[in-house]
Amino acid sequence: MATLPPGALMQRAAAGLARRCALLLGERGGAYGARVLLLVGSGDNGGDALYAGAHLARRGAAVAALLLTPGRAHGEGLAALRAAGGRVVDRPPAVVDLVLDGIVGIGGTGGLRETADQLAASLAERMGRDGTRATVVAVDVPSGVAVDTGHVPLTASGRPCAVDADVTVTFGALKPALVVGPAAPLAGHVELVDIGLVPWLRGTPALRVTEWSDVVDWWPGLGPSSEKYSRGVVGVATGSATYPGAAVLSVSGALSGPTGMVRYAGGARAEVLHQHPSVIATDRVAAAGRVQAWVCGSGLGTGEESAAELRAVLAAPVPVVLDADALTLLVDGKLADRLRGRDAPIVVTPHDREYARLCGETPGADRVGAALRLAAWMNAVVLLKGDRTIIGTPDGRAYVNPTGTPVLATGGTGDVLAGLLGSLLAAGLAPERAAAAAAYLHGLAGREAARGGPVTAPDVATALRPVLARLP
Repeated sequence: MATLPPGALMQRAAAGLARRCALLLGERGGAYGARVLLLVGSGDNGGDALYAGAHLARRGAAVAALLLTPGRAHGEGLAALRAAGGRVVDRPPAVVDLVLDGIVGIGGTGGLRETADQLAASLAERMGRDGTRATVVAVDVPSGVAVDTGHVPLTASGRPCAVDADVTVTFGALKPALVVGPAAPLAGHVELVDIGLVPWLRGTPALRVTEWSDVVDWWPGLGPSSEKYSRGVVGVATGSATYPGAAVLSVSGALSGPTGMVRYAGGARAEVLHQHPSVIATDRVAAAGRVQAWVCGSGLGTGEESAAELRAVLAAPVPVVLDADALTLLVDGKLADRLRGRDAPIVVTPHDREYARLCGETPGADRVGAALRLAAWMNAVVLLKGDRTIIGTPDGRAYVNPTGTPVLATGGTGDVLAGLLGSLLAAGLAPERAAAAAAYLHGLAGREAARGGPVTAPDVATALRPVLARLP
């Protein structure tokens, strides 16, 4: 800001915001004659909205500004809006095509105040000229969300105390609330406007967002000299006579990955071979032979025999994925020495209830911080499952997966994920990259499976193949 004329960053932000709003209005019949409502709070977020409103007014839109704190509205922005033909109103107009949420920005805390919350709750009822619901555009972040964590306070009735936007236009850099936690879905489609901050963003990012190009870069390639052993061998110690499906599903995930061979060890040997005859199957880990990584836990059980198998897995000097029952077996601390004594990487994949059993508390409002705390405590990479899965590393790096979908919240899908993750580890990927890539592809497979109707875990395992076929 010291190198630019006063207000330059705000003008850049407002211009980008107005452009996006004009495009959205173009889909509703055009900006000329459109009804636009600005919800204006104090400070620069409201200023962005006012200047953007001035741009739209000059294009022929009827722009009305509702000032939530009239005495603290951005003065220059308000003057620009009036000069362009916009007006200030005491209540929302009857017809609204587009609502611009400029109530609070990145400095807001604690959810919306009562008046703003009532306005936010009423946005779904605003109708445009064509009789359809008004388009809601958030300025930088949806008002009311916790920007650094993605947490969203709830009202007494359980409704999010924040704006639910169709589009969020954010400036300079993505904010954590746009990609993690319950705030992320409230942002809708996110568009990043470059306002010239990139040369100045030299710090370590709070979050890394996995992209398709990352998965392509990380994915192990095949060459003329490739053979089944050089591609890696993954061991799968999952399932039991009681839960054979867990074994079949985790092996399915492993077979979809880049490794050349899968070795299964466990009590569901017959079922695994029936479904996957290419697998080398034994009853116990000790008899499985050499592998480059182990997957352990799904459907394993929690008795002494299961604990013995987990100890055998942890004794192997290779990366391991610990999931489901393996995590339960860690809760009493009896295997702590085996965890601390390992040199090879560990990846744990808890959902929220498993996290609570491991840590004695839920992840809470800050899911990224929770994943990083557990990663540091266990000296392991943590894949904290959820709609926006978080991957945390012991040295404090965090990745977020953008492909998650609620359809994956069904039994057995985590088994498929664990198998795919183990295959990536066995193929030589670094544990955090393996976890990030597995979560990304697993999410895409969930979306692919949902095209056929209600999703089951076998559907997700099947959908992995067409998803992976897109890799070059």
